[in-house]
Amino acid sequence: MEIPAPLKLSGHVVVMPYPSRGHVNPMMTLCKLIAASSTPTPPTHSHSNTSLLITFVVTQEWLGLMGSEPKPNNIRFATIPDLIPLQSQIASDIPSFFKAVTANLESPFDHLLHRLQPPVTAIIADVELKFPVAVARRRNIPVALLWTMSASFYLMLHQLGSLVPNRSLKVDLIDDYEGHIPGISSAQLADLRIVLRENDLRFLQLALECVSIVPKTDCLIVNTVQELEAEEIVNSLKAMFQFPIYSIAFPYFKLQTSHLVANSDPNVDYLNWLDSKPSKSVLYISLGSFLSVSCAQMNEIISALNTSGVYYFWVVREVSWLKEKCGNSGLVVPWCDQLKVLSHPSIGGFWSHCGWNSTLEAVFLGIPILTFPLFFDQVPNSRQILEVWKNGWELKKSELGSEELVTQEEILEVIREFMDLGSGKGKEIRDRALELQGICDLAVAEGGSSNMNLHAFVKDVLCVQGH
Repeated sequence: MEIPAPLKLSGHVVVMPYPSRGHVNPMMTLCKLIAASSTPTPPTHSHSNTSLLITFVVTQEWLGLMGSEPKPNNIRFATIPDLIPLQSQIASDIPSFFKAVTANLESPFDHLLHRLQPPVTAIIADVELKFPVAVARRRNIPVALLWTMSASFYLMLHQLGSLVPNRSLKVDLIDDYEGHIPGISSAQLADLRIVLRENDLRFLQLALECVSIVPKTDCLIVNTVQELEAEEIVNSLKAMFQFPIYSIAFPYFKLQTSHLVANSDPNVDYLNWLDSKPSKSVLYISLGSFLSVSCAQMNEIISALNTSGVYYFWVVREVSWLKEKCGNSGLVVPWCDQLKVLSHPSIGGFWSHCGWNSTLEAVFLGIPILTFPLFFDQVPNSRQILEVWKNGWELKKSELGSEELVTQEEILEVIREFMDLGSGKGKEIRDRALELQGICDLAVAEGGSSNMNLHAFVKDVLCVQGH
């Protein structure tokens, strides 16, 4: 396969992520990849190698959350006012936050584009923002959209939206859709039954509105490794639209300190704690940045962990009361650099909510996953891990609306075997995790599918000329 030549970039690209952690991180990573694609080898101290400027647009709150980690000189920040709820308020009403973002940020974003210099030559925005396509069309600016979830979940939403154009989704009618939604299997319909529970229905309807905007864009970027998802899914997406679709996997395996910071000591004492533990002996636990489980379920989890004999590293927002309950085998922190933790040799497994970013990070790093889905696309992501990739085990049945607890005894049995390096079943998923890691490594290497798609996107959309 021909390896693309270095590129010389030009123009001014404005980038707008959806203002949530699971969206800001991949968008910034994409920007760094674009900037790096024009960097000569060896690098020079002059700025003649590129005249591309990337303006990363965030709210004022998010600017305060962005860290001081070095980034390419041609990436800068621009802010718009805080006209949406604070990040700490998202969990209380996700649909209301979603509506506030789409309703309140369009006007300041449009005004910012008018003020920015040099003139904007392209826009990259998150699908879930909905408004950037309309703004770009009014200003006659090319626009690319980034989808931060799996290709298979996008296909599910797109097909569902086309079948139910008024988005009047009803849980009790989901069985009527079977056999009438191309590309959606019976298993995926079962996932939809779970996602379409009452508390998530409003959010899903809003997501379908965003997906309905995608046909109006100039291209779509999907954050995935195309070899990890069924070939027919990627082909179905490409057949749907007249514009290009780029499957670009972000190279999570390249250890970089996160650009998102917490209000914590920068000396990262937790790394010293990990250094003191044997290889593959620690279970890393993270159940997402804004959703949580019930207090009753937390008590079952804590009791199981404290009697398991397994070392665990738990990231959770409210740590004060939890620290008092956790035993000597565990460390609880409010925030960590997840890539650094997952890359640490002491980590032997990841108990995850199955958000797409966390899922890909684990796959890139060859870490087996204990699935515990809580919301939306996490349900089909868990199914992907368990039934397609086979690099994990299930801890929680994917029935999000159920009040039934996963008991201490059930948790205890699973995590002991999951973390037992001598377990035959455990060896199977660890071997499979390493196999998937190899697939990802090839995809992002020079000449790999993701590398070539990144090159094609930069060349096609950013009006790049080769040397």
